Amino acid sequence: MQRWVAGLRRNWQRRRLADPAYAFLFDAPPPGEWVALDCETTGLDVRCDQIISIGAVRIVGERILSSERLELLVRPSRSVPGDSVRIHRLRERDLARGLAIEDALAQLLRFIGSRPLVGYYLEFDVAMIERVLRPWLGTGLPNERIEVSALYYDHRFRQLLPWQQQAPEIDLRFATLMANLGLPQREAHDALNDAVMAALAFIKLRRLAGAT
Repeated sequence: MQRWVAGLRRNWQRRRLADPAYAFLFDAPPPGEWVALDCETTGLDVRCDQIISIGAVRIVGERILSSERLELLVRPSRSVPGDSVRIHRLRERDLARGLAIEDALAQLLRFIGSRPLVGYYLEFDVAMIERVLRPWLGTGLPNERIEVSALYYDHRFRQLLPWQQQAPEIDLRFATLMANLGLPQREAHDALNDAVMAALAFIKLRRLAGAT
């Protein structure tokens, strides 16, 4: 049923695609490949905040292809709040040398292709991207999305003793997730670092779930 609904959604999106140069987004994805994605933004309001950096890295099987990565600065259309500068350590003069958001997303789409996306709270990143994409391409991203925090929740739930009936309270913070999986942590609030950490968690959780 889910596949049928997903197929209908993809067909509807394909019909709405305004630029045929991006028809490759609807190709069959390469088997055993994914792209881990992260965006750093000026805030958490999808309606008005802006993307200021994008990080992405390809995953093939159980390997992170660090040589096949994307790391982009995005030039904001208005002044960046001071808190954002402090958190991301990106000054306005750094961002002034960045790409226009449309140019950055054009590079991102070609990097991703039709591969499924992997991320931590990926819904927010995709929403920020699609706010720009929809007026431009006429549709959002058709790629399958894999949420690392959901995989982690399922993993922790499977560890419950059989007689425990109540749903557990599971700490889904990224630092906790990485620590409990025994994975190395990179400096946070950096788009490429966060994408690589999401990729590491994805590979580990697939292995723990018995995926091949």
